[in-house]
Amino acid sequence: MVVVMKFGGTSVGDGKKIRKVAEIVRDRKKDDKVVVVVSAMSEVTNALIDISQQALDVRDLEKISDFISFIKDKHYSAIEDAIKDENIKKHVKKIIESRIEELEKVLIGVAYLGELTKRSKDYILSFGERLSAPILAGALNDLGEKSIALEGGEAGIITDNNFGNARVVKLKVKEMLTPLIERDIIPVVTGFIGLSEDGYITTLGRGGSDYSAALIGYGLDASIIEIWTDVSGVYTADPKLVPNARRIPKLSYIEAMELAYFGAKVLHPRTIEPAMEKHIPILVKNTFKPEDEGTLITNNIEYSDRVVKAITTIKDVALINIFGAGMVGVSGTAARIFKALEDVNVILISQGSSETNISIVVSKEDADRAVKSLKNEFGVFYKKSFLNNSVIRGVDVDKDVSVVSVVGAGMRGAKGIAGKIFTTVAESGANIKMIAQGSSEVNISFVIDKKDLINCVRKLHEKFIEAQ
Repeated sequence: MVVVMKFGGTSVGDGKKIRKVAEIVRDRKKDDKVVVVVSAMSEVTNALIDISQQALDVRDLEKISDFISFIKDKHYSAIEDAIKDENIKKHVKKIIESRIEELEKVLIGVAYLGELTKRSKDYILSFGERLSAPILAGALNDLGEKSIALEGGEAGIITDNNFGNARVVKLKVKEMLTPLIERDIIPVVTGFIGLSEDGYITTLGRGGSDYSAALIGYGLDASIIEIWTDVSGVYTADPKLVPNARRIPKLSYIEAMELAYFGAKVLHPRTIEPAMEKHIPILVKNTFKPEDEGTLITNNIEYSDRVVKAITTIKDVALINIFGAGMVGVSGTAARIFKALEDVNVILISQGSSETNISIVVSKEDADRAVKSLKNEFGVFYKKSFLNNSVIRGVDVDKDVSVVSVVGAGMRGAKGIAGKIFTTVAESGANIKMIAQGSSEVNISFVIDKKDLINCVRKLHEKFIEAQ
């Protein structure tokens, strides 16, 4: 059987950590065939985003030179700590040097042309994983294993041309990786990136390395997909907000999907679906405490005395209220709203039964663009009279809010659970501004003022998890 092991940026943050990851993979390979998926080293992807924008806006070649020195030092230092054999070091350094030179040329090109297309940005961002994978493969070779670094496209992840958030159109994973696995070679595949059908590097969106692991697991009919990170599984709440948060031993796919979508950062939401389709278990493990059991995610819903499994939050969001009596009974209003927001990721949506208002939640960075699009679609200007017969009279936006989601399969059909949740929220002193519940009934989400977030989450955790 094949095991897919994905390691995040903190797991490969420096050379010593990469060496540790290689040792974990080597030990796992004693029992199973292994494919590794790796993220960029910590800080690198954000640094690539920043420098690509600076190359476009500032067009300062000295800044590019400083960045290249930083990237070179970081990865060369990692090679020194991760690999002992001088010949392997030399081989890996040659690959890294070539790719860094390539990156420098692209950034200088952006600066000179004053142009940064989505395709060019994907190409620049791909270098994070394309630099980390050869180092991990080198560390595995240094430990006596046979290993080779592959890019996402070389591993058979073929996508469309939706640069920045590419969609998979074809998987050739089995034909690309099986020959290597059968020869006892450990493929180390770059997470986050694929290849379009016409040969351009694409990215799968932030958090896409988890998705890459799920795609490879799907393509190989893996026995398990392991997500190795810096925490010992999925927790009942963010430990930074709730000191008493606990590890959840088992989750169902639907619970994990809801948690991932509504703020749990351990997993990317798109990771779940490929695994769920083929009933492949997902195990979340801690790279720095490999002895910890982690969280196992399967198709089985495990009911317990706790109706609520976890409480998650999304910060940096904005609440947009669209209102107007002219919306009542007017067909197609919601369709026009969604059309106006087609380029905006809508996190939550709710409509009052009176039909006079629709509330949506978007990320804070999308808020101004969303409001502008709505005003353009409906011709909304404040202080309009109802005599103007406007469908919509106004659009309000509140950027000082957060989303709280209460998740648990035990909530399905549980009588009075919503009342108990909202009573606890009121006792915390928070005022609910919007409510949404999914048809799965495993999640209730609501919006409150950001200032009330910590106290509200702690009260909910105390009531529904600690007390039970």
